[in-house]
Amino acid sequence: MKLLEGKVAVVTGGTRGIGLAIVKAFLQEGASVALFGSRQETVDKALAEIQAEDKDAKVMGLAPDLANFSAVESAMAKVKETFGKIDILANNAGVSAREPIYDYSPEAFDKVIQLNVNSVFYCAKAVAPIMKEQGGGAIINTSSMVSLYGQSAGCSYPASKFAVNGLTKSLARELGKDKIRVNAVLPGVTRTDMVAALPPEMVARISAPIPLGRVGEPEEVANAFVFLASDKASYISGALLSVDGAAQV
Repeated sequence: MKLLEGKVAVVTGGTRGIGLAIVKAFLQEGASVALFGSRQETVDKALAEIQAEDKDAKVMGLAPDLANFSAVESAMAKVKETFGKIDILANNAGVSAREPIYDYSPEAFDKVIQLNVNSVFYCAKAVAPIMKEQGGGAIINTSSMVSLYGQSAGCSYPASKFAVNGLTKSLARELGKDKIRVNAVLPGVTRTDMVAALPPEMVARISAPIPLGRVGEPEEVANAFVFLASDKASYISGALLSVDGAAQV
């Protein structure tokens, strides 16, 4: 039996990279999936790619403004109306930053916090009542290895992911009584579009400090989401699962 047979999942930031890999992994394991993207055109492109690979895939796509709680709440209601329930929320949407503080505008800092932190709260707040009513569910948040170590520029990104860790731990404690598990996955350097576009010598240099000797693949991160979403992880909540090849900074 497939690990997510009969379950319904929402994946934010599900149009490319790790998010799209999560969507495909959930579908392969038997879930029905609603993917959220930032623009309808990227949502449509992702849906076309998925349906070209599997015309019977139980998938829908929406492009709500994740910075607007009412839009998020409406989107979750539409997913429930379409699929009948929501068992899994993968809070994956996010944006990174690399600006040094000397050149970093407060507006740019706020934009990262809005998407990386506020949207995680908004999506969890919108889906929690649905999960509570149906007797439980699983929320998995995308954090990052830099939430533990920081990074040398773009301080908003590790700060936002540190906040995601705090939300994960706190919501796990708060929602446990409602049979809602909350965990986070902390990816390391992963072969997303940005990394794939780098010259081979640069990828080799990035990989050198990683004990496993290579960057991760989006599918390897997605596998962690599948496990945490499944009943195999039924007694795991409040965990921060690193998927980084034991990377050290």
